[in-house]
Order: sequence, then structure tokens, then C-alpha cells
Amino acid sequence: FRDKEHLYAQVLAYCGRCALEKYPPGGGTSPDAPARDRLAAFIRNYLDRLLDEGRPAWHGQLIAREVFEPTRALDRLAAEFVRPQYERLRAIVAELLGPAADDDRVRQCSCSIVGQCLFYKQCRPMIERVMPEQGYGPAERAALAAHITEFSLKALQGLRAGAQGGRA
Repeated sequence: FRDKEHLYAQVLAYCGRCALEKYPPGGGTSPDAPARDRLAAFIRNYLDRLLDEGRPAWHGQLIAREVFEPTRALDRLAAEFVRPQYERLRAIVAELLGPAADDDRVRQCSCSIVGQCLFYKQCRPMIERVMPEQGYGPAERAALAAHITEFSLKALQGLRAGAQGGRA
């Protein structure tokens, strides 16, 4: 490694690769699957990457630190790890919203879905104190994924119907 900064960037890239190896993009769903199924797989996969306790905790901590205190390594992390996932989600959301949806609406809805998932990661210390019944094991992650998917699909369906003048 040329220097500490380059080493740090390589460690971040390694963390991203490890997460994608364990939970590959697409979650085992065919690219030809209905958009609803691809959204469910995306959310399930994303929550598993965020909340999996089998992964070394320092992976997530390092990436979170980079987001809150960015270095030049964030550019590479964004381009190689986050952007492709965002584009995948964005395409799914655009399909679900239909042709009447503009780019801003698709972006906002994509961010809302990601935000629901991130809530359970970022707020976990508070959730554990306020809602101790909320677990994070595989069954609980699957239940969260199902809820976020259902909630998001209904919101997207309502937005699509509104854009079409009330026609669902």
C-alpha cells in the first residue's frame, strides 16, 4: 500500500465486497421477476447486510464512520458499492411508480425505502431500550423486510394511482 490513506480505502472496499459476497445483489431473484418480488428481495437483502450479527461489527462501524466523517475514500465507496445498489432500487421503484413518475419522485421514494431500513440500524441502541421486543435475528429481519416491503408497495401504489388521476 502506498500510504495509510490508500490502505484505509482498500479496507473500506474489502468491507463492501464482504457484504456483497454474503448477500449478493438481487437476493437470488431473477432480473425478470416482477418488480414487487425484486423490491422484496432488495429490502430483505439490504436489511440482512445492515443487521447481520454474523458479520464482523467493525465492517458496519467503519462504513458508518466514513459516511459521518468522510474522507476521499468515500468517493470510491459510493461509486463501487452504493451507486450500483441505488441504481438497482431506483429502477425497481420507477417500474412500480409507472411512466408518469418523474425523476424526483423516483429518487425520493427510493430514499424513503432506504431510510426505513437504515432506521433499524442507526437507531438500534434506542430501539433496544424502548422496544426490547424488537429482535434482529433472521426471523425478525425477515418480518421487518416483509413489513417495509408491504408498507412501501402500498405507498408506491397510492402514488402511482394519484399520478394517474386515481386510476390504480
